[in-house]
Amino acid sequence: MKIHNYEIRVEWTGNLGKGTLDYKAFNRDHIVSGENKAAQIQGSSDPSFLGDNKRYNPEELLVSSISSCHMLWYLHLCAVNKIVVLSYMDKATGVMEETKNGSGKFKEVTLNPQITLENIEMKEKAEELHTEANKMCFIANSCNFPIQHRPQFNIIN
Repeated sequence: MKIHNYEIRVEWTGNLGKGTLDYKAFNRDHIVSGENKAAQIQGSSDPSFLGDNKRYNPEELLVSSISSCHMLWYLHLCAVNKIVVLSYMDKATGVMEETKNGSGKFKEVTLNPQITLENIEMKEKAEELHTEANKMCFIANSCNFPIQHRPQFNIIN
């Protein structure tokens, strides 16, 4: 078994001068960064939890992690199977359920990739590879909720 380690820095930048004196005394802004990374991610909480809607929240980042991991495995599997993908764009969605005590969990994530293929003969196998990509995706394998796939294909030839 091969082990991979990841290190990321999350820094809270939302102290408005009183720290966490009370629930509304601070904002939820933070910066996600990593060594040798080109840019920082400007984060906050969901606006439902007093966050800034112009910044990414952890729930959106979880959905984007699932989507991008799936896409990378899918493109790999297409290349191995000689399926020519010309474009791939996903509008992924996630459903989270909040409980009475304020905690919660994701119920599901749905990937809705729009994929352009070089020709029609590739479509059937291209559809099948979503199941295989889901089995290979590191992030999907770490989730305890269903991940649905609803791909749509455009064909050039």
